[in-house]
Amino acid sequence: MNIQQIDYILAINDLRSFGKAAEHCHVTQPTLSTMVGRLEEEFGVQIFDRRTKPLSVTKEGEQIIRQLRMISREIGSLHHLVSQLRGEESGVTLTIGVIPTVAPYLLPHFLVEFVRAHPQHHFVCSEMTTDAIIDGLESRELDVGILSLPIDNPELREVPLYNEPFLLLDKEVPRAQRREYIALSDIDLDRLWLLEEGHCMRNQVEKICGLRDKQGLDRNLDYQSGTIDTLLKFVDRYSGLTLLPLLATRSLSTKDRRYLRQFQPPIPVRTIGLLVHNHFSKHHLLARLEEAIAASVNQFFPANKAIDVVDPLG
Repeated sequence: MNIQQIDYILAINDLRSFGKAAEHCHVTQPTLSTMVGRLEEEFGVQIFDRRTKPLSVTKEGEQIIRQLRMISREIGSLHHLVSQLRGEESGVTLTIGVIPTVAPYLLPHFLVEFVRAHPQHHFVCSEMTTDAIIDGLESRELDVGILSLPIDNPELREVPLYNEPFLLLDKEVPRAQRREYIALSDIDLDRLWLLEEGHCMRNQVEKICGLRDKQGLDRNLDYQSGTIDTLLKFVDRYSGLTLLPLLATRSLSTKDRRYLRQFQPPIPVRTIGLLVHNHFSKHHLLARLEEAIAASVNQFFPANKAIDVVDPLG
């Protein structure tokens, strides 16, 4: 097996055509077919079913292709490492996955400027669930995840960035008609709507979710939204309440901001950070990404040492 054979098989899998794959790889179709056939003979396994139209992959071939894709990415990481050692870093592609409760509120603060500062590289950024990010990192189809930590996966390395406090949005009583601060224990669980990602994760917020479950509240609808916009529509329609991460509150309307309340200590927070595979090799870009995000959130979390030094309602 050689690198060319790996490239040929991956191209055939992606394009589902020997002819298109040969054109993509800049070789003749007979050459490509012969090289793939030799590898199938070496493995003793048929990777492609040539009888179907369009071309299909056998069950055994799917497992082989999954492994070959990981090998291909490892080879790419090796080439990148060698380029770094030679001081020739350029033309790198960095794929980034961001959870939906972070992406629209963090990315606008740094992403465009970050990309412009590195014109020699290519960046692919997508909104993904936490599970999809973990799967992508483990399969090496994704380089970096931006999400809530901790994940506690031995194959992945965590890089904490900032601690983001939650605020309470209570649409029943406006800000001017009630106490400014509220304790977690005072939350009306019957009116609580939650995000699928970002709330029942850790620390004090887990206690809220656990308490609601233990009380066996009379609710035949347990709605968990994956996006803050959808959640806000339900909260607004039914005069409910929810917990929102601080950056998400910055985009609320002036009217809605009147219904925000800050928590008394202990203040619920979530840790946002980067997640990469243990064998991730694009260290220079990761460090620059970390610096860019830190610089962009400093105005909200100065030095990231105290979450009460910035008035989130101001």
